[in-house]
Amino acid sequence: MTSIALFGAGGKMGYRLAKNLMGSRFDVRHVEVGAAGRARLADDLGIACVSADEGLDGADVVILAVPDTAIGKVAAGISDKLKPGTMVVALDAAAPFAGHLPERADLTYFVTHPCHPPIFNDETDPAAKRDFFGGVAARQHIVSALMQGPESAYALGEEIAKVIWAPVMRSHRVTVEQMAMLEPGLSETVCASLLVVMREAMDECVRRGVPKEAARDFLLGHMNVLGAVIFEETPGVFSDACNKAIEFGKPALMKDDWKRVFEPEEIAASIRRIT
Repeated sequence: MTSIALFGAGGKMGYRLAKNLMGSRFDVRHVEVGAAGRARLADDLGIACVSADEGLDGADVVILAVPDTAIGKVAAGISDKLKPGTMVVALDAAAPFAGHLPERADLTYFVTHPCHPPIFNDETDPAAKRDFFGGVAARQHIVSALMQGPESAYALGEEIAKVIWAPVMRSHRVTVEQMAMLEPGLSETVCASLLVVMREAMDECVRRGVPKEAARDFLLGHMNVLGAVIFEETPGVFSDACNKAIEFGKPALMKDDWKRVFEPEEIAASIRRIT
């Protein structure tokens, strides 16, 4: 049986993983230093935690469910306790991309991250419809990368990824560099920023007298139909008026060189700020 040492098992992310790993084919050792996290695992899931040394003893896989800023320190602290061939799983590309994993050629490094449940979906169960993060009831896609290690290790890493992010639809294989382009580049620098701008625009309409509920309903409804056309969820074209508004609005809102956020040096700078 494949043994997994789950570090940060009682944290926000680790708890989700611990719950999804229950009943899997894996022998999971839960490592959590925080008293609140240990109590949560014990009270909610009936899971007893072990020390780091106990968790690492003979472990085949180590999952680092710890904050990006702590991954380097945690990984360095356990590196000399890992047997050759151990797979270390990171849940985000930031720390691996930034070089915060120990330089050990005899370890396998696997990185995986959820895409989160898509806006356009066919979920009908109320719990799934309200599971915006994923990994509980709503189906989602995932991305994974084999950063280093034998090609044969990818299958195990992907199997684990499909368990911890379940229920999973499509599983995409990318490189760590591509994953870093997706996050923070695409998802946070671009998408989150533009969504914040849309919220601020809604608030500005409210400040100018539009009832808040009306403004929110109008914006979210248009996000749905406009997004469906833009992302080819449904066939359709915009009206001449809408196309004219875009022609004026995009240069008014965006700098001409905004795509430079995807340049390698910009991605690296963003990740340095994160980690």
